[in-house]
Formats: sequence, C-alpha cells, structure tokens
Amino acid sequence: MGSRRYFSQTLFVATALVLGIAGCSTMQPSTKVALTGNMSSANEVPPNTSPGTGKAEAWLDKSTNVLSWKISFSGLTGPATAAHFHGPAAAGANAGVVIPFSSSTSPLEGQATLTPAQAADLLAGKWYANVHTATNKGGEIRGQMLPKM
Repeated sequence: MGSRRYFSQTLFVATALVLGIAGCSTMQPSTKVALTGNMSSANEVPPNTSPGTGKAEAWLDKSTNVLSWKISFSGLTGPATAAHFHGPAAAGANAGVVIPFSSSTSPLEGQATLTPAQAADLLAGKWYANVHTATNKGGEIRGQMLPKM
C-alpha cells in the first residue's frame, strides 16, 4: 500500500512540474518597450553652451501604440518656453514636432496614441525630445529616444 501511495504522490508532483513548465512557455512576451534619451545642449543641432541637462523616459505599448512619457530637466538658461517630441530624424539632424507637450514645467508627463508609422520611427531611434528657452529658441537640450537595453 505504501509504494502505491508513493507512486501516486510522485506522479502528481511530476505532472505538476510538467504542467508548470509548459505553462511558462506559453506566457506572452511583454508588449511594452522602454525608451530613454539623455538630454544635453551638446545633442542639439547646432549645439549650444547651455549647462542644462535632462532625462526623457518613455514606454510604448506595441499592442495599442500608446506612448507614455516622463521628462525631467534642470539647469536651463531660463524658463522652458516649449517642449516636445520631434521626428523622424536621426541624431545630428532636425525634424518637425510630432507631439507637443501640454506643459513646459519639469517633470513633463503624458501619453498619446501613435500611428503605426510613428511607432516604427520611434522604435528605430528616429525621435528626439527637446526643450526650448528664450535664449535657445531652436532648442536648448535634446535627447535621442532609444530603446533601453
């Protein structure tokens, strides 16, 4: 009787392990992609001498194309007058505004739904975040948005 009970318990544990491992292999991969951009005056085109710095963080849900962001900055030559995402452009090139931010006070937070083409450009590293001031109307600090590794 004892060996039959041991066999039943062993079979139960083995079955549970197999089902648990099989269940893990069917888990869906995350649909969220994290992106980041280190913002500085040296990244602007053309560069400027601002001591300002910042960090742009964003998360794209690939299943819905909803982009969420948080952008913090400090040390600018004056108050920010505007801030937004630009694209499509590689580092070293300029592009038009894609998403204007509703505020220019750090930290900036928000979200928007992207088109499939916009999402593809963003994931390809062709978007950047920048902050403008009265001294640097074309942009004081900039950070190219790149997927986190």
